Amino acid sequence: MPRILVTNDDGVHGAGIRALAAALEPLGEVTIVAPAMESSAVGHALTLVRPLRLERIDERIYSVDGTPTDCVNLAVVHVLHGKPDLVVSGINTGYNLGDDVTYSGTVAGAMEAALNGLPGIAVSLCRSREYDFTQAAEAARQLSDQVLKLGLPARTFLNVNVPRQAVKGFRVTVQAHRTQEMSIRESEDPRGKRYYWIDDVRCEWDGNAQSDFEAVRAGYVSVSPLQLDLTDRRSLDFVEALTLGIA
Repeated sequence: MPRILVTNDDGVHGAGIRALAAALEPLGEVTIVAPAMESSAVGHALTLVRPLRLERIDERIYSVDGTPTDCVNLAVVHVLHGKPDLVVSGINTGYNLGDDVTYSGTVAGAMEAALNGLPGIAVSLCRSREYDFTQAAEAARQLSDQVLKLGLPARTFLNVNVPRQAVKGFRVTVQAHRTQEMSIRESEDPRGKRYYWIDDVRCEWDGNAQSDFEAVRAGYVSVSPLQLDLTDRRSLDFVEALTLGIA
């Protein structure tokens, strides 16, 4: 029976991770190892400056007082005592589209799977006041079933985004690009010390018809194959010329 590791960045008690785990149960033995607290927007952080605590909450459900990346590594070494057949991260409450994948702890869970030589899938759902995870969980189940059968290319993982409306199907996509403006609130605490709160990001998305942004806007589940190699090969000649004048 395949072993499936489930993690997230919304925390071990999040409704999204429970819906995901339940949807994957027919495919294999599911184990949840997820952050004890919400860890949104932590990116691919790895905790190195303090010890980590691993707590068993229930049968095959564990919490870690760290990041999604920490969770995947502790799961492999100390919970499963070996590599699972698949890692699925989510279901995140809010999209992880385009450039946002660089911030996302949800995406980082799938990325860490790829670094461990494992197939990984990150699943995110459109932000809403009230969440219905049914469609996202079913999309995750269908894709996981196929990945367990066919695998993924080495060092590749999937970033999946599911719209709120009734989905029309799956669409293979690329990352959207955007321009952004960060909003940061400045205020003062009761002791008169100034503090800052990153409030929101205002952005404009490009119009690439193949992008993840356009897919979910049109009502499709976006499936983007991402890779670990960040090298911009288009710029190699430019950087070569840039360095010629350096002694």
